[in-house]
Amino acid sequence: MIIVQLIILLAMILIGSRLKGIGLGVMGMIGLLIFVLVFHMRPVDPPVSVLLIIMAIVTTAATLQAAGGLDYLVRIAEKIIRKNPSHITFIAPFTVYFLCLFAGTAHIVYSLLPIISEVAAKKRIRPERPLSISVIASHMALTGSPMSAATATLAATLAYSTAAVDIMKICIPACIIGIAAGVISVWKKGKELNEDPEFLEKMKDPEFAKSLEATTTVNQVDLKPGAKTSVLIFGLAILLIIFFGAFPQFVPVVEAGNPGFAVNADGAVNLTGLIIMITLSASALMMLITKTAPTEVAKMSLFTSMATAVVSVLGVVWMSATFMAANESIIEHTFKDITSEYPFTFAFALFIVGALTFSQAATTRTIMPMGIALGIVPPHLIAMFPAVNSDFILPGYPTLVAAMDFDRTGTTRIGKYVFNHSFMIPGLVSIAVAIAAGFMLSSFL
Repeated sequence: MIIVQLIILLAMILIGSRLKGIGLGVMGMIGLLIFVLVFHMRPVDPPVSVLLIIMAIVTTAATLQAAGGLDYLVRIAEKIIRKNPSHITFIAPFTVYFLCLFAGTAHIVYSLLPIISEVAAKKRIRPERPLSISVIASHMALTGSPMSAATATLAATLAYSTAAVDIMKICIPACIIGIAAGVISVWKKGKELNEDPEFLEKMKDPEFAKSLEATTTVNQVDLKPGAKTSVLIFGLAILLIIFFGAFPQFVPVVEAGNPGFAVNADGAVNLTGLIIMITLSASALMMLITKTAPTEVAKMSLFTSMATAVVSVLGVVWMSATFMAANESIIEHTFKDITSEYPFTFAFALFIVGALTFSQAATTRTIMPMGIALGIVPPHLIAMFPAVNSDFILPGYPTLVAAMDFDRTGTTRIGKYVFNHSFMIPGLVSIAVAIAAGFMLSSFL
């Protein structure tokens, strides 16, 4: 029976991923309905904490965007990239990584992709190299950023006071090492631009050759007056979250009793509650101090993308969690010995689900509880956390598509066999090395 249920689960995820957008969420609900009506499964509680974390963090990032803070950050990143054009394959991915690590979203990379492509093409460096690893770096930043929903979800799932700080201590250096390996994997990938037949053919067109030398800049409009202030407030919110994670003795304690959504049994306010309170308070301060209208925040691209994320996570996580709960004893009996002996094998489950769901947060909330049930210790779960960044496997994720669109030379592409696309090698190398580094770091941190 579990085989039939698993086929239904995977079918709903595959169909939903092809529909894109909220398709993953609504197909997840169909799967859940089948589980309840046909197999009489008991639906587990919906992932309320994850949904609220996503809403709070994305609202804060959207407020930063509306106040001009993201424009300010992108300008700084653009200056760094343009200052060292000859080393763009190395500089671009790390600039993108730290920018996305701070902002907590990979979507900020859209503003930098045309800059990376242009600078590389002008230096006659194959744009595929910096573009591919920069996109991967933007995803890797989410597994370690204190402002990403994925990191907050894992911290809430592990449910111990210093979880968030432990995730950052292991995943940030591990992902940096992984990205460095990814850079090496693409350093000489493909033919040099001046030897690429497709590029040479395009250069015969004088209009194309002229356009290639034109300078592209982003955010040419003046920065909003409150841009720098909004970044400062956002940064203080990050530091406050890290502070409470690193020093749990300073976490507010209320009356002990029955544990609730935001309060542990001992009366300590948990990290989930603190993240929501701190981020939304930061959003409010940005609105008040920078005089950013709430209506402007609601118009931001980050804010409108929140609905898609919430529906997708609700559907696929609720369906998957119900399946896991109904078959917990079978799953535990089947895999516990393997994962106990070889903990790293659990990374394959994270990797596969991440490739299907296109969501680090959804994958984390779906699979990590199973890892805890299998007896995998938290340091090993944290070491394997970068495996959820496998949304590059199917080349339909928006950041991948954008990188291909911005590369006017045509070097960044989907291969003849679909899976042999520009992002596959740097993605696989970066994740594999990051997980290996994570295991080493977790042994002594």
